[in-house]
Amino acid sequence: MLSANVKNAEQRLYMIEPDLRDRLIAQPENILEDRDLMAALIGANDRTMGSNVVDLRGVAMDRLEARLDRLEDTHRTVIAAAYENLAGTNQVHRAILQMMDPLGFEDFLKTLSTEVAATLRVDCIRLVLESVQSADDPAIRRLGDVLFVAEPGFTADYMTNGRNVPLRPVTLRQTIPVSDMIYGDRSGWIRSEALMKLDFGKGRLPGMLVLGSEDPHQFKPTHGTDLLTFFAGVFERSMRRWLS
Repeated sequence: MLSANVKNAEQRLYMIEPDLRDRLIAQPENILEDRDLMAALIGANDRTMGSNVVDLRGVAMDRLEARLDRLEDTHRTVIAAAYENLAGTNQVHRAILQMMDPLGFEDFLKTLSTEVAATLRVDCIRLVLESVQSADDPAIRRLGDVLFVAEPGFTADYMTNGRNVPLRPVTLRQTIPVSDMIYGDRSGWIRSEALMKLDFGKGRLPGMLVLGSEDPHQFKPTHGTDLLTFFAGVFERSMRRWLS
């Protein structure tokens, strides 16, 4: 009699509550959509079969699940990159519109150092113009710190660090300025920079647009340069208007 009671108690212990059982039967898809629950059921099935039985279907499911996880990670990465690229495109477009607003060259330079710099989220913008004219000319000094006049050949030498390598349209790098020649008082804070070579047309010396950031990770050689190349192309055309 005691043995029968114990057996009945064990059966009741492992029985599913009637209400829960009815809900599962009525909506079995809830189990299929719950990954943790399905994994627990498969694990329970494996344990009942014992260690001597290999469930090939279970192995295949594990591999498919691992592949699905990798695909989901790739999908999230692609979506994040697309949003980042869209945000960068909108950022550059806003900066270009701000750059085209000024009607005078002095206002143009002032806009570069204020509105455009804020939109591009950089700490410093410098426009380097190669010229045989002295930088001590009063007319040049009046234009402020944004404009830096350098001797011919300075752009290529600065962008390549004096090395004999091809000159790219855009160079991104992490750096610690060795002098305050370009950044002035900001030199001690700059940790990365974007350098864009500027072509002002036939018969004119080249120039360079410099974006400096205190963030060492903002401009790295591994980053894409398409947007900055586009920005530099628009900037070149704006400068040709002022230079003419």
